[in-house]
Amino acid sequence: QVPLVESGGGSVQAGGSLRLSCAVSTYTASRYYMGWFRQAPGKEREGVAGIDTSGSTIYADSVKGRFTISQDNAKNTLYLQMNSLKPEDTAMYYCAAGWGFLHSGWLLQRGSYPYWGQGTQVTVSS
Repeated sequence: QVPLVESGGGSVQAGGSLRLSCAVSTYTASRYYMGWFRQAPGKEREGVAGIDTSGSTIYADSVKGRFTISQDNAKNTLYLQMNSLKPEDTAMYYCAAGWGFLHSGWLLQRGSYPYWGQGTQVTVSS
């Protein structure tokens, strides 16, 4: 088991920014591929951004140019910087992780991840 704890969610007006953090409780965080997912009420959980063990990233089309995924291996922390937020970004955001190598094409697939955090709520008002 890999405990993941998200933080940084909140309420913001459209056009604003938030930075989500995910603390990874393992000494080998750099050996995990990781991703951010979100789930709005009544909708499926969808991949937002992913990063593999080499640092390569991938984004959903809906957030490209607005969101940035990054990680600080020294702090065992994953981040999601969200700019130019829109009301349709409102959702519960989840951090997820998996061990080893994963082709980048699979980083936004929910089934690729065995480990999940509890989520942090992001609400964007118009």
